[in-house]
Amino acid sequence: MGMKKKSEDQGHLIVANRGGCSALVVEMAWMGYTDGSRYGDKANHGALGAGVFGHLADSFLGRKGSLQVVCILNAAFGLLTAASPNYWNYAALRLLTGFSTGSVGVLAFVLATEPVGPARRGAAGMSTFYFFSGGIAALAGVAALFPSSWRVLYVVTSLPSLAFAVAVVPFVSESPQWYLVRRRPDDTLRVIRDIAVTNGRAVHEDLTLRLDDEEEDGEEEQGKDGGGGTAKAAAASASSGSIFDVFRSRTTLVRLVLSVLINLLTSVVYYGLSLNVVNLKTNLYITVVINSLAEMPAYLLTALLLDHFGRKPLAIGTKLLSGVFCTVGSLIPGAGIMRVARMVCGVVGIFGMPATYNLLFIYTAELFPMVVRTAALGCTAQAAQMGAIVAPLVVMLGERLPFAVFGASGIVGGLLIFYLPEMMNKPLHDTMAGLEEGEKSVLKWHDGARSFSRWQMLGAQINGLRTLL
Repeated sequence: MGMKKKSEDQGHLIVANRGGCSALVVEMAWMGYTDGSRYGDKANHGALGAGVFGHLADSFLGRKGSLQVVCILNAAFGLLTAASPNYWNYAALRLLTGFSTGSVGVLAFVLATEPVGPARRGAAGMSTFYFFSGGIAALAGVAALFPSSWRVLYVVTSLPSLAFAVAVVPFVSESPQWYLVRRRPDDTLRVIRDIAVTNGRAVHEDLTLRLDDEEEDGEEEQGKDGGGGTAKAAAASASSGSIFDVFRSRTTLVRLVLSVLINLLTSVVYYGLSLNVVNLKTNLYITVVINSLAEMPAYLLTALLLDHFGRKPLAIGTKLLSGVFCTVGSLIPGAGIMRVARMVCGVVGIFGMPATYNLLFIYTAELFPMVVRTAALGCTAQAAQMGAIVAPLVVMLGERLPFAVFGASGIVGGLLIFYLPEMMNKPLHDTMAGLEEGEKSVLKWHDGARSFSRWQMLGAQINGLRTLL
């Protein structure tokens, strides 16, 4: 038995116990720092980090540089957390950890998918999420190995981030599109040639590269003293994209607002259904492993169907699938055998929502040009983190009401996707000007094809959903 000493200091209960619970753990419990508040706290800080590092990745730091910085910060703050002497130091370090961690997934996803062509972009993007679910399963196993020491757990879970930043990231190529937008064609060609050699292909020596807004610039250059001023202006505008450029364009603004709302609603359902495992009264470690592994079939099915049905019908179908079953679950009483029926509705909802949540990463990345892509993804990630903050509060509403909220969120989110354009097999634009020109070309094509009415287009989308469902 250890010696215990109780004292009250500024409203905090501090318990010193040798061989028992640490003073910090008891102090956190006295402060009301519950699992739900920790979850929302980290999500809130991660939302801010995703926006900041998203902008840096689009500007001078690049995708690779930003990823390396956040991994080092994540490891450093995690290791310092393990040495926290009191609650306030712990809370401050968790804030900083959330700030750095919130953008790791976005940066890694963009860096992994930008070099991939349209034909394989969907499958490549979905394949990245197997590692996310595998990491959650591994985390449960690690936590089970260190149940009595949260400090050791923080050390063990922080070291992989440091190892990744030191041993992996230096050997990963920067995005060739980022090099091109930054007007570094030699580096772009070097990365492309390295990729071609790895794939057993060859790149022609006379290959030339240009941005999707450079054709018009080239015409202007021929009539204006060699075009030096125009080229410099184009270079400046192409390399200084920010989230404010998204707000200035009506096309990208509408896409951003829709993406933010859809990601917010999706996150509420995804994290809400995931957090509901605490109400199952089973072994927490085993339940987390099973839930994380259960998401993988959804990833595989989505990857197989993505290039056949497109992003839009598949996103609508998976969200409506989850929304409808959650709504049905809210109408089922929780007594006797009906509790099993409600659990089945929840399982189907969990199956559909991870597919939607990860598909939105691919879809959102394709909606915005390269110069603002990571910043836009950072905004949608902020919205998703806000949904993660709301999710624990929804779970606390009772047994049936959370299912109703999840169902309404899924259905409304699915209907909002109807207003986004389909991006399957379409090129990723480099600049805002290139995106605007592409949209003008699409509008001209629609004006020339008046016989294909809006009702026929809507019917085609409904037929695609009917085939999917």
